[in-house]
Amino acid sequence: MKFRFITSALLIIMSTSAVAEESAKPSIWSRAQDSLTKTWQSQNYELYVPINTWHNRSYYTQEKIDEYNERPWGLGIGKYRFDEDGDWHALYGMAFKDSHNDIEPVAGYGFQKTWRPANDVRLGLGYTVGVTMRSDMHYIPIPIIAPLFSIDYKKLALQSTYIPGGEGNGNILFTWVRWQLN
Repeated sequence: MKFRFITSALLIIMSTSAVAEESAKPSIWSRAQDSLTKTWQSQNYELYVPINTWHNRSYYTQEKIDEYNERPWGLGIGKYRFDEDGDWHALYGMAFKDSHNDIEPVAGYGFQKTWRPANDVRLGLGYTVGVTMRSDMHYIPIPIIAPLFSIDYKKLALQSTYIPGGEGNGNILFTWVRWQLN
């Protein structure tokens, strides 16, 4: 009887401590808040210069492509950091000329898992989450989530995203130069 009681008590204590340890892990939301806070507090800045907007020729007529602007002149700035794993995080704002030659602002958070095939070379693959506004949508805020990929050499990177879509909309490869100022 005594043995059963002690065994039961030990099992209860062990399961309670396992539950306590499990609940001590930070939630996805608290990890996201922590990452955003660390990025916001970073003293590292970078400059963004949009250089190309490519409309996927499989989804647009030549007539439409001829109408569109594919030189998205603009500028942006962001705060960035590399975490303990060497992955890139950034909070950014950018404005550029969209496909209709109208100003399109975008702001958000970017993350890229980073690989270093050589000392000064990095390859990145990740995502961006943010908001944009377009004149053809009456500048109503539009949430975005899109893939990000880059090739970096020292402080300079060529970074792109692909905006998915359907026939005659989206399916755009947007590319910019990213330069770390410090």
